[in-house]
Amino acid sequence: MAKTRMALEIGMGTSLRQGDYTRAAVRALQDALWRNSVSFAEAFGFEKSDMLVDVEIGVQKPDAVDVDEIKAVLPYGQCAINVVAGGLDIPKPDGDGLTILANAAIVISFDMERVTAPRREGAA
Repeated sequence: MAKTRMALEIGMGTSLRQGDYTRAAVRALQDALWRNSVSFAEAFGFEKSDMLVDVEIGVQKPDAVDVDEIKAVLPYGQCAINVVAGGLDIPKPDGDGLTILANAAIVISFDMERVTAPRREGAA
């Protein structure tokens, strides 16, 4: 497979009151997705389902994120989700709870063969 990266999208999401890592992660992914309209599939003659979508989510407690909820946000493509330590937990001033900040990075790729342009005669 010649996996070729076509785009990187980034986003940030929060859970301000509920202390919900999944909610913050979903919002980070939505933030990354909703700022873009990617039309690479059509430009290269692929179906949208051919997109290889690698998502990395950073939160302070990766095990607290429901990956199935993250996958449900993605409209199409073959998805791989990786939740890692990152983001921020910000204590509330009264000491009762946290505001959670999650970061998301989405890499969109396609399985395509690299084409090298033929060298022109006399080119250096």
